Amino acid sequence: MKKIILTASLLISALSPVIAAEVNVYSARKEELIKPLLDEFEKAQNVKVNLITGKADALISRVASEGQFSPADVLLTTDVGRLQRAKEMSLLVATDSRVLEERIAANFRDEEGFWFALTKRARPIMYHPERVNPDELGSILDLTDSKWKGRICIRSSNNIYNQSMIASMIAKFGEQRVQQWANDFVKNFARKPKGGDRDQIKAVVAGQCDIAIANTYYLAGMLADTDSENQKIAEQLKVFWPDQQGSGAHINISGAAMLKHAPNKANALRLMEFLASESSQKWYADNNHEYPVVQGITMSALLAGFGEFKAEDVQLQQVGELNAAAIKLMDRAGWQ
Repeated sequence: MKKIILTASLLISALSPVIAAEVNVYSARKEELIKPLLDEFEKAQNVKVNLITGKADALISRVASEGQFSPADVLLTTDVGRLQRAKEMSLLVATDSRVLEERIAANFRDEEGFWFALTKRARPIMYHPERVNPDELGSILDLTDSKWKGRICIRSSNNIYNQSMIASMIAKFGEQRVQQWANDFVKNFARKPKGGDRDQIKAVVAGQCDIAIANTYYLAGMLADTDSENQKIAEQLKVFWPDQQGSGAHINISGAAMLKHAPNKANALRLMEFLASESSQKWYADNNHEYPVVQGITMSALLAGFGEFKAEDVQLQQVGELNAAAIKLMDRAGWQ
């Protein structure tokens, strides 16, 4: 019997390094938009990746409820507002990585190392060229003009992309000025805000409005869609980059963060560094049509077709910190 127990112990001991070589990922990205990259990491690093996908806010709540027993190592999510929210909920742990600090500019990572951007996202104006002369457009601040009354489509104030856009405007222009702007901006909506970014694009083509504010990867995704109807819709819109003579167009990020109770911290860091590698950044650009956050990586041809633009220069950490103020401001303006 002793011999059997000893043999079993030796087997477990021998297997332990293999079992330990894993990392658990909670991802707000759909599986098809991240799994191929994680498979590549598994193969290259010999680390098993266990992936759970879901809505970003639900995943953050799940980590909070799991507490110290959470198996999650890495949180992948969109929008700096969510990353900052997870930090403020004390769900994250700071990482110290020279690789991440060298590859990702200071403006695109938390100053204390709690989160790092993986891609950049831009939120310009999209318009129908048969109903809008681009010479009519300029600053996003000009969209309060009465000539846009009943012509603007945009998502609801519950959407974090809009919340971050307003938070960014507060950082740039001050809360009082943005409040007045929002009060007038909502008066120009063509309809009660509803649906996602693709729905705003479709609404413009359907004639429900003339311009929409949406993230570029939605338009690029429709242009690359295997559904020819989506392609036809997307082909009818043009992208206008606002505020090119001023503060620049609004940008946001998707990012990664290590979770406070991560049981596999070393592997989690290896994964985060892998996602910031040249090959991963190129994959993001080509397959998700998001702007690489690491300099020197070529963007997708579809994104390049939207033209070069001047991006705003705002500390994204500040954008995340102003999320609550943005929500209150939008509520006061009656932005549903």
